[in-house]
Amino acid sequence: MTNIETFSSVWDAIADTPEQAANLRARAELMRQITVIIKTNDWKQAETATHCGVTQPRINDLLRGRVSRFSLDALVNIATALGQRVHIALEAA
Repeated sequence: MTNIETFSSVWDAIADTPEQAANLRARAELMRQITVIIKTNDWKQAETATHCGVTQPRINDLLRGRVSRFSLDALVNIATALGQRVHIALEAA
């Protein structure tokens, strides 16, 4: 009989530690919110890149959800360049 392991989220399943899972979860959420801003403003990738001070391929990676290519620092910088204030909230695990 195969032992099936279950996880509370995909991040918990792919991360080696709870800390890594939390970091991935935070990055994914920031990327999701940045993507909403880009789509709401109907910006093209090149236009977004100019707003953010990054390259168009970097925006492409963001829009494709390539979480591993972004640090929290980089995502905070992009969100700030888009006129957003990043707020971190803690809650009991």
